[in-house]
Amino acid sequence: MKLGILAHTYGKLPTAELARKVAEEGFTSVQLALLKAIGDIDCSPGKLSPGLANHIAETFGREGVRIAILGCYIDPVHPDKEARRAEIQRFKEHLRLARDFGCGMVGTETGSIRTYSESHPSNYEEHGWSVLRETMSELAEEAEKWGVKLALEPVAGHTLHSLDHFRRLLAEVPSSSIGLLFDACNLLNEERLPVQDEMIRDAFETLGDRMVLIHAKDLDFGEGGHWAGGGQPRLDRPIGDGLLNKELLYRLLKEHKPHIDISIEGVTAEQAKRSADTLRQIYAQA
Repeated sequence: MKLGILAHTYGKLPTAELARKVAEEGFTSVQLALLKAIGDIDCSPGKLSPGLANHIAETFGREGVRIAILGCYIDPVHPDKEARRAEIQRFKEHLRLARDFGCGMVGTETGSIRTYSESHPSNYEEHGWSVLRETMSELAEEAEKWGVKLALEPVAGHTLHSLDHFRRLLAEVPSSSIGLLFDACNLLNEERLPVQDEMIRDAFETLGDRMVLIHAKDLDFGEGGHWAGGGQPRLDRPIGDGLLNKELLYRLLKEHKPHIDISIEGVTAEQAKRSADTLRQIYAQA
């Protein structure tokens, strides 16, 4: 079981200190969002280089920690064209240097489904989709040039908000560089929770070949039995304390995607080790 964690779970720290902390907690890999996690090096756009990437990778490597994926979470449907262009350029920089960090993937989500609800009220979802398709076509082409994966994370309430939408994107942007960053919790909402087993099975049966990384966490209702955060589930809890059918997920994961990278998220630094221990137990018993 390749179990890692989002590096910035422990805050923004000097690289060597962060690498030691991750290793001490028992993780062997990280999802690394440079601007959120690296505290002693300026990783802003334009400052990255192969040498800098090698330095960070080597620092983690000395602690036995591998960078599994770079997290570069942009808004690919940003309504301001200049802001969107800047986001695209930042993501491209990560794609170009991913191999120098020792990994082959860069991950992102896809922006709110309601981004264009005011400017295009009658067809905001389709307009947002057209912007997403244009952005992903450009990023997929760049990823292909560098032989890396564009890891997309569908999220309920986002432009890419279901497995069907992921399949649609693959049909409209037929690039082998596009991979599925599968987070079952992020795809669940109040409507989908009762059919989560079907959704999880669907992911493995129809998109297993596209899965490149798994996000591990749990979810629950907020106070009063309602979704916290205006319709969204509460995610900041240890694995094992929520409503996700973890036994099914990790049984299918063990069967269909052995040795895929798994990255814990949605927990505090204090919850991380307990969540990892629970997850290892669930996986071993699957």
